[in-house]
Amino acid sequence: MSITEMILEKIIKTSKSNITITDGNGIILYTNIDHWSVYEDEPKNYIGKSVFELQEQGILSPSITAIVLNEKQPTQIIQHTKKGKVIMLTAYPIFNDNGEIIRVISYAMDQTEISHLQDEYEQLKRKLKGYQTEVEKLREKEEALYRSKEMQHITKTLQRVANTDATVLMTGESGVGKSMFARKLHTQSHRQKEPFIEVNCSTIPVSLFESEMFGYEPGSFTGAQKKGRQGLIEQAHNGTLFLDEIGELPLSIQAKLLKVLQEKKFMRIGGYKEQHVDFRLVGATNRNLEEMVQKGEFRLDLYYRLNVIPLHIPPLRERKEDISLLINHYIELINSKYKTTKKLHPSTYEILLNYRWPGNVRELENLIERLILISDETIIWPNCLPSSVLGQEVSNRGEASLIEQFITEDHNLKAVIERVEKLMISKAQEQCKSTYEIAKYLGISQPSVIYKLKKYKE
Repeated sequence: MSITEMILEKIIKTSKSNITITDGNGIILYTNIDHWSVYEDEPKNYIGKSVFELQEQGILSPSITAIVLNEKQPTQIIQHTKKGKVIMLTAYPIFNDNGEIIRVISYAMDQTEISHLQDEYEQLKRKLKGYQTEVEKLREKEEALYRSKEMQHITKTLQRVANTDATVLMTGESGVGKSMFARKLHTQSHRQKEPFIEVNCSTIPVSLFESEMFGYEPGSFTGAQKKGRQGLIEQAHNGTLFLDEIGELPLSIQAKLLKVLQEKKFMRIGGYKEQHVDFRLVGATNRNLEEMVQKGEFRLDLYYRLNVIPLHIPPLRERKEDISLLINHYIELINSKYKTTKKLHPSTYEILLNYRWPGNVRELENLIERLILISDETIIWPNCLPSSVLGQEVSNRGEASLIEQFITEDHNLKAVIERVEKLMISKAQEQCKSTYEIAKYLGISQPSVIYKLKKYKE
């Protein structure tokens, strides 16, 4: 063996790349361990073997060297081994002065894990697409639950303007359902098959607002993606752009948004060419934009652009006839979700009807879910309600209902008396600082208080 061959053999054996070299007839001359490790075999079993023979045996399926010897040009293929591995192979021919192939060098790279990840990714994409379709179907079926005249008027107005491109501005407290009405408007419009892009303006940092809204070209600033990025306005092309909490828009962005609404054009950060865009704008806010205009916090010209179709959604406390409908709806919906059969006790139901609901529909939905999850009983009693809902006045009613619950659950007089006694001792402990004060509060002796505290502590 010549010095050159010795050096070559050493390079191949110590290389971290999966290398094999054959002669012009496809006989394996040199190879390394890494190459055959992807086939889960030893290299010594293949030195001196013909790649054509290994191909017939199905060990190399197909043999890239055989392809190169036949086609006489560099080749890249994907190979599937008997062990189920996926191998990416690249091979190059070496010619002599007469144009004859004297050697073929091939490189192998195990792509099995990547292939599995790609398969999983494709499966996830298919699942996600299915979920998105289901969500869209549910959203299309989603209807506002109402009895009040105010909500009937809002729904009719949405139906009338749905197939126009008029800008709609929804105002109202947080949780009244502005997002739901925006989606409803989109699904009833001629843009329903196009994107519905929802943006919460209060959650995007001011420093990132412009890039998020308008996108940017490659290399526009430090940290920018190499391929650039579409902005939210561009993503909403042909669809609906819903800007929730639009009162939080920085003044600099307000000016640019106004220009987009007027000219239907925008430019990415770092770009030199304006792009056409067509979308329907729906805005929503819980702030008073007129007051903001007077304070110089919101542009007057943008306000007029937004306020084409103004819709004020009243808070839940101002449409009490809708509360019972919503309670029943979410009880049924969440029971179905968790496969339960919980019900509200009439006293609990009455408290919820009289509650002011500062968080509106969102608070109501969350509270019903909480009650269904934390209640041990099929009947949800008032004592399950948080103190913020009960309040001082209804708290006493809640205790009365709790005593009623004791009587319903246990017909043993002694057991019921003990439960009521324990409740009263507990309440007295909250009100009093010493056993003497507890005794006075309950109208019993101080030794009796000590005895009962010890009894119920155990």
